[in-house]
Amino acid sequence: MEVLNDLLGYKNIKIYQNTDYFCFTLDTVLLANFVKINVTTRKILDIGTGTAAIPLILSLRTKTKIDAIDVQKELISLAKKSINYNKLEHQINLIEQNVFDYYKLKNNYYDVIICNPPYYSEKSKNKNNIKSIARHTGELDIDGLIKVSKCMLKNKGKLNIVYDNKNLIEILNKLRKNNLEPKRIKFAHDNYLKNASMVLIECVKNGKCGMEVESPVILKDENMNNTKLYNKILCGGFLYESKKL
Repeated sequence: MEVLNDLLGYKNIKIYQNTDYFCFTLDTVLLANFVKINVTTRKILDIGTGTAAIPLILSLRTKTKIDAIDVQKELISLAKKSINYNKLEHQINLIEQNVFDYYKLKNNYYDVIICNPPYYSEKSKNKNNIKSIARHTGELDIDGLIKVSKCMLKNKGKLNIVYDNKNLIEILNKLRKNNLEPKRIKFAHDNYLKNASMVLIECVKNGKCGMEVESPVILKDENMNNTKLYNKILCGGFLYESKKL
C-alpha cells in the first residue's frame, strides 16, 4: 500500500513509500547524517537510492546537486513523487539505470558517493523481488560497489557507506587494496549493553593513511530509554551541526 509519511522529524519533508516494498531504515538515516559535506563539494551520488530518503535528508544540509540512481522503476517512481511533493526537482536528479552501466560514463566525476548497500547473501532471498533486490547482494555486492565508486570518484573524493560491522576487517582491506583509504568510522549500538550492530565508514580516494574512530551512536541508555542523540535525530536533528552549504 502506498503511503505518504513524514520523514522522521525533518521539518517539512515528506516521503512516499509502499508498505509492500523495502522502506528506509535507521541505518539510512544515520548514513545521511554521517556524510560530511564542505564548500568544495559540487557533485554527490547516492547509489541504490530506493525512495530517495538520503537525498531528501541531504537537501536540508546542502544546496549541492545530488544524483540518485536505482535500478528499480517502482522505487524510482515513488522517489519522483517525493521529490516533486517537496519541490526539490532543481536539486535531486533521479536516474533509473543499473549502476554498472552508468559508471562507465562518469569517470572521475563525483566529489562524494553514498551507498547503503545490501548486506545479505543470495541464500536468504525474499519472495518479494523488490524487497529482495534492495536487501540482497545479487545486484550490488561490496566488490561491485568499490569498483564503480573507485572509477566515478574524483581524486580525493569520498565514499561513505554503512555496513554490518561483522565484516569490517574484510571491507577495510578491500577498500585499501582499491586505493580507497578509510579515514573515519563510527559504530552504532542498539543500546549500551549490546555490541555494535553496524558501522559507518568514510574513505578517500588516494587518501593518506590514518583513520579516526569517532564516538559511537548509541540509541538506548542503560534503562532502555532513547538517548539524547537518538531523540535529536528522530526529531530532525543532525549528528554534525553546520550551516547549509
